[in-house]
Amino acid sequence: MGALTIERAARHAGAWFSGELWGDDFAAMSPADSAYWLSLDSFGIPLIVVGLTVLWLDNRHITPPPFIPWILGIWTVIGAIVLAPTPWPIMALATILLYIGTRRAAHHDSPINAGSRKGSGSAYLG
Repeated sequence: MGALTIERAARHAGAWFSGELWGDDFAAMSPADSAYWLSLDSFGIPLIVVGLTVLWLDNRHITPPPFIPWILGIWTVIGAIVLAPTPWPIMALATILLYIGTRRAAHHDSPINAGSRKGSGSAYLG
């Protein structure tokens, strides 16, 4: 959203939807092409979808699978190594919090803890 508004990438929308980018050279990107990759085709939109999915799962008391924070964490580390001035610190914080949440939920939902929560005094071991 920042790229579309603050960086004014949306001013190139005419070039995006006219097919002008189809023949563009990636090695020498035009301003319209770089604005497109910075905004609409960036990782911002997929990350919003991941965040909304995690919230959707949480509202249904479903623990997100642990592969989500692992993949996001690996991607964040690679991004931080390749290009330091990216929002990787925010991604790292979100990834760590998501990982902690999945670990807590996995521990909380383990068969041993599930049995003790029921007040039976005995743990279900399978």
